[in-house]
Amino acid sequence: MTFLLHFSFSFFSSVAFGFIANIPRRALLASGFTGAVGWMIYFYLNQLFHNIAFPNFAAAFIIGCLSIFFSKKKKMPMIIFYIPGLIPLVPGGPSYEAVRAFALEDPNAGFQKLMVVTTTAISIAGGLMVTSLVEQIINKWLRFRRV
Repeated sequence: MTFLLHFSFSFFSSVAFGFIANIPRRALLASGFTGAVGWMIYFYLNQLFHNIAFPNFAAAFIIGCLSIFFSKKKKMPMIIFYIPGLIPLVPGGPSYEAVRAFALEDPNAGFQKLMVVTTTAISIAGGLMVTSLVEQIINKWLRFRRV
């Protein structure tokens, strides 16, 4: 039941963001699936490792791989699938809590939440960079094999 609940909420949040961001309608289901799979990877790795860096990195990497797959399959830019797919991973709650802690003059809690936000953002960016690097290596290898 937990799996179905998490999958459906992450799917609909990605689709809703894609709808709001006005991506093409034929990309909505693929971007929703990308976001749902990314969230499930994050959720289960977070349960397994009890930290935020590696699960966010792995989820961003998988989201990047799925975005590349769907971009080639549907002949659309990768970003159309990547950005809505990242929406479930965005640390909105910790960001709000950090700002709230600073506003309530509790800098220790604010910096703690700010570190969570920073770690998450760096992990997501690292996942995208590694995805792009792997794609370039595979493309060069495929071009080399054809020659």
